This record gives sequence, structure tokens and C-alpha cells, in this order.
Amino acid sequence: MEIRFEKSKTLKEKPDQTKLGFGKYMTDHMFVMDWDQGQGWHDARIVPLAPVELDPSCVVLHYAQETFEGLKAYRTADGKIQLFRPEMNARRMIRSNERLCMPAFPEEDFIEAITELVRIEQDWVPSEPDTSLYIRPFMFATEASLGVHMASSYKFMVICCPVGAYYETGLDPVKILVEDELVRAVKGGTGFTKCGGNYAGSILGQVKAEKMGYAQVLWLDGEERKYVEEVGTMNIMFKIGGEIYTAPIEGTVLPGVTRDSMIRLLRDWGYQVNETKLSVDDLMKAGHDGTLEEVFGTGTAAVISPVGELRYKDDVVVVNGGATGELTQKLYDTLTGIQWGRITDPYGWTRVIA
Repeated sequence: MEIRFEKSKTLKEKPDQTKLGFGKYMTDHMFVMDWDQGQGWHDARIVPLAPVELDPSCVVLHYAQETFEGLKAYRTADGKIQLFRPEMNARRMIRSNERLCMPAFPEEDFIEAITELVRIEQDWVPSEPDTSLYIRPFMFATEASLGVHMASSYKFMVICCPVGAYYETGLDPVKILVEDELVRAVKGGTGFTKCGGNYAGSILGQVKAEKMGYAQVLWLDGEERKYVEEVGTMNIMFKIGGEIYTAPIEGTVLPGVTRDSMIRLLRDWGYQVNETKLSVDDLMKAGHDGTLEEVFGTGTAAVISPVGELRYKDDVVVVNGGATGELTQKLYDTLTGIQWGRITDPYGWTRVIA
């Protein structure tokens, strides 16, 4: 892929790496490529970060035809920069686009676009402990036309921002509210895709949870509102009686890259991982009878987030005394160790790019 590069005339001052937060500081450049019916993908370019001009009748503004991904670049102790399983993000975006009738962005081009942008922006990859460069590829319909249909033009873009911990509390356990009225996804819908509509529809539940003093929402299935599925920004796993339980990938749950990585680690360590339906009643029962040992969310942004409390209706369960579990900590240390190059990567998951 031939990529045109236009360097920004004014480079930004880098933020304090100890106060990055998440998603606040964009880098100097962005990758952009266009797709037009009859022409396909064309005009790959890395240009200065700037606003995107859209016609008021642009399809994405009215019918939300868009998808996105999230991954990170990590700086190792010896100064190298590496990605973590970017091919999985590329393949997931292709599946998301297929569901939303959007053109596929080829896997090899996806990885090349990210690699070249990060190389150009490598001074933005932070070096402080537990910091990284968050990478946001996204695609949206740009055709100026009203009417529900597959658009005739699209734009694929990648932006980046240096980040610290997703939650201000870091690895401290969070409190989760089980949502029993609203639903996030149903079979046959878009629950398995990474599209903005899924997240927009979850905001009301998040607002409700925050008003009640909870950090996140645990969604139940949309059909029976009986089985636990995923948290608003993460997949979720439960250690019950020494075994791991997590919702199956059957069309309503996002196939997370971190989820997949955790399952591989757990099985290699000898744990029984059950990708099966788990009812909220059985979950709460396990919490009360002492067999619920640990709960943790998994995702690119937070990596792993221990859960210290679950609330379902008026029933509250405290998990592991409200402290981070031993297995949760081991998973976090192992995966982040691989990502930052602190320990050997036996799986070939990392890819050094600079």
C-alpha cells in the first residue's frame, strides 16, 4: 500500500505521562483512506490531525453506519515499540463491517496503516509504567444522501492517544450493577460487532448505575433477561468453585481480543474454562454460598478489571472481600508482562514495529 505522508507544521507539546488519563490527548497525525463504489480503497495518507468535514446529509449522521476498533502500542524497557495481536482487531473489524454492509478493509492494510502511523508518532508512545499508546481505527459512511441503504462512499481513519489507566482507581476492584430492565443485544442483532450504536444504547444503563454508586453495568441476555453476558466496556469472567465461567460467543457478546488471550492463559495453567450460559440467579447464589471466588472484566482499555461487588435488584454480593483476587492479579501481571515485553511471549502475540 502506497501511503502519502504530510507532516504537521506545528507539533504539539507532549502531556505529562503521569497524568494522561484515557482518551484526552490526540497525537499530531492521523491515517485516512477513502472507499468509493466502483473504485474501491484509494488515496492512503497520513496527514496532520484535523476536523473531518461532512455534509449535513451524510449517511453516518442519520443511520449510524460505522464501526471501530481499539488496540495499543507498548514501549518496552529497551525502548522498542510493539503491538499486541493486531490481526485479531483487523479480522473483527471485517466481521463488524460485513454485518453493517460496509466494505472490508483488508487485514494486511489494516496492520500496515497502524504500523506506519505509530512509527511516525513513536515519540508519543509513553514510557512510564502502565502507560501505552491507544490506537483507534474507525470507519464510517460518507455519502451525502438521505435514505436507509448501503452507502456508496466510506472513510477509514486511525487516530492515536497516549493513555494511562482506563479507570482512575487503576486495578482496584470496581462495583458492578446487574441491569434487569434494559438490554444491550439480542440474537440476530449487532451485539458481536464493535459499532457505536451498541455503546450509545448502553449509556442509559451506565447513567443509572453511576447514580447508584456503581462503576459499570453487567448486561443480561436480551431474550430471557436471565443469563449474564458482558459489561458495558468489557467481557467478564467468573471463578466459581475453582472453574472459570464466561458467556459464549453466540452473536450477542463481543469476541474480545483480551478475552481470547485470557482464556488461552487460563487453559494453559490448567483451569477449566466454561464458555457457557450462566444465570444471574446461579451467580448470586454462588456469591452467597462462598463458591464465587473472583470476578474480573477483560478488555483492551483496562486489560483486566477486578470486580469487588455485584448488585442484582436489591441483592448485593461482595466478591473476595472486596479485594483483587490472586488469579486476577496473576492474569494481569502475565498479560501486561507480555504486552510491555517484561516477560517472554510464548504465543507470538506481540509484533515489534519500531
